[in-house]
Amino acid sequence: MHVKTLRSQKLRMLLTHRKLLQSKAIAIENDLRGTLRNFGLKVGVVGTARFEARIKELVENIPDLAALVEPLLVIRRALREQIGVLHRRLLAVVRDDDVCRRLMTIPGVGPVVALTYRTTVDVPARFRRSKSVGAVFGLTPAKYQSGESDRTGAISRCGDEMMRVMLYEAAHIMLVRSTKWSWLKAWAMQIARRRGLKKAIVALARRLAVIMHRIWMDGTEFRWTREQATAAA
Repeated sequence: MHVKTLRSQKLRMLLTHRKLLQSKAIAIENDLRGTLRNFGLKVGVVGTARFEARIKELVENIPDLAALVEPLLVIRRALREQIGVLHRRLLAVVRDDDVCRRLMTIPGVGPVVALTYRTTVDVPARFRRSKSVGAVFGLTPAKYQSGESDRTGAISRCGDEMMRVMLYEAAHIMLVRSTKWSWLKAWAMQIARRRGLKKAIVALARRLAVIMHRIWMDGTEFRWTREQATAAA
């Protein structure tokens, strides 16, 4: 069992607190949407910045409803403000961290994913082989063996859940939302054509974990073409 360094423990607290406040704010927003829907009031598609104004617009002619939603809006506003405080602190940490900046050269990997990886791995040298990292995050298939039975199941989902989710999101962004080509995206697209999008995203998340560890250990940046990656190997 690896005991994380004090710095990683503090940064992990920053990440978990940010995530906690986000979940509370989203829960309040969903509750307001559901409650107002009962009265035939639909919030619709609206961004975070416009959410409060939209709620007030819906209830402005219904004083008793306005009085009931106001406390939740006040709490949501405070939560969103503090999320902003924590996010700015996170960005400041990432700006001053060489490892995070190099990890962010990978398409789909932003500040939150990079810092989560940094704090989860903590000491990269504890993994003798980069390929071991995917298994630690629960992104490798589970094996079921009993008597004559020996089959491979879905991913094990063991290890750090936050890191697994972050890698999955980064893979999804690269494969679905990013328009920039790279050898890694081309590799994942081939898997998607053969085995489906979901399995391709899981495979890409696992490979991202390996590539990020290699970048960290080698002191390099992401190589966009297969030729660059082969030449550096």
